[in-house]
Amino acid sequence: MSKHPRSIQMLNVEGLPATSDQPLSVRVEALIRRAILSGNLAAGARLPSSRILAQDLDVSRHTVEHAFDQLVAEGFLTRRRGSGTFVAIDVPEREQPPLGRKKAGTKEQPASALSQRGAIIAAYPGHRDSMLGTAFTPSIPAAEFFPREIWSRLMSRAMSRAGIDYWSYGASNGLPELRSAIAAHIAGSRAVACTPDQVIVTTSAQQAVDLVARVLLDPGDAAWVEDPCYPLGVLILKAAGAHTCPVPVDADGLDVDIALEREPRARLAYVTPSHQYPSGGLMSLSRRQALLAWAERERTWIIEDDYDGDLRYAGRPLASLQGLDPAGRVIYIGTFNKMMFSSLRLAYLVAPPSLVEPFLAAKHMMDGHAPIHTQAAMTRFIDDGHLATHLRRLVGEYDERRQALLSSLESLSDELEVGPSDAGLHLTAYLRHVVDDRGVSLECARAGIDLDPLSRFYLGPARSGFVLGFACSSPSRTEAAMRTVARVIRKVVR
Repeated sequence: MSKHPRSIQMLNVEGLPATSDQPLSVRVEALIRRAILSGNLAAGARLPSSRILAQDLDVSRHTVEHAFDQLVAEGFLTRRRGSGTFVAIDVPEREQPPLGRKKAGTKEQPASALSQRGAIIAAYPGHRDSMLGTAFTPSIPAAEFFPREIWSRLMSRAMSRAGIDYWSYGASNGLPELRSAIAAHIAGSRAVACTPDQVIVTTSAQQAVDLVARVLLDPGDAAWVEDPCYPLGVLILKAAGAHTCPVPVDADGLDVDIALEREPRARLAYVTPSHQYPSGGLMSLSRRQALLAWAERERTWIIEDDYDGDLRYAGRPLASLQGLDPAGRVIYIGTFNKMMFSSLRLAYLVAPPSLVEPFLAAKHMMDGHAPIHTQAAMTRFIDDGHLATHLRRLVGEYDERRQALLSSLESLSDELEVGPSDAGLHLTAYLRHVVDDRGVSLECARAGIDLDPLSRFYLGPARSGFVLGFACSSPSRTEAAMRTVARVIRKVVR
């Protein structure tokens, strides 16, 4: 017998409280939902895989996957990529445990021991396993293009440096020499106007957003967020207690007029103006000026997440929003993890002068500082010209992979409309027909293809499509994977 939770082993489809005219997936949903609400499946319990559960219940795996998806949407289950499916910590309307479950002399426990912030955080799937890029995984760079020998030499030099200064606690805002190197780099490549004192080194763009949220947002404060959006960035704002207001994104970027209508008292706006995530669009100059005018007039703040602004395949990288800001209302965030390698864990924010000290204190409270030896190696990597050389090579290599993906998508022109693709590590393709993109993704997953459905990036009414990464997949691998995707899409559409 399979080794998985007893409460699932003992259930069968015939025992479901359902009539014969209900779809099988609905009956499976009811089975699992009842086990959760009765307490037979405890909060946090891991369910068997869809394959094993399908075998036990004598149904198709597709039926179980549909049931899992519905229960995730209802808040009963959470799914963690690479780890499995779990009962949610904060289950809605959980019933009392069955009689006899409670031990004599014990106190009643609340349905959840988590704070509201903790419950929001727990809803996001953490990574228990390494994230390795598949054919279309977005936001993961290609490790094979990174100059490992140069990096190893620079790390070795930092580790062998005389004295103990690299072996003690460092400054929370980062090594002075790295902050100077970052300020020079982003001034030349992104037209960011700052001094080294305004730079704070973090481990990731997510940590930088979290730092801003901790310092600037009180529970209940409103924040404009793009729709579609980068889900983790929005979740970080929600975890800080913010009321996130979704604002539609069109070809010109976030619509400031609609934002003002929906939430005129917002304290902060979180945007990706140079390469909107995930649509890939560019915020127009008029929208940028309108957003900056709002921030200056209302004395509010703008988070500019420039997660891959150095990677552009048509023309020069675009100037930053921060560089256009005369009032000091933009907090600029950049990262090296997208252009170097994912496990590097080095990013930065550029704070307006009035926020430097509060952000510095918050960074100190978070984790002290980023790894010093890595910072030292990164300094030399920039100052010795290796970063510029690496970026030039990446643009060429990634452009080849981008063209391979675009070429593969031509065969699906009747089914997919390709969005902007001039920058970054991914592009978005929109389904021309009314098709469930999550269902297509499930079918592709059964064929070994990891395909991100576009609808999951929306907070309001969603468009169907797919977010397709191209950086970590060779042209031949992309073409082979796209043939599989084409078969699945055509099967569903027709």
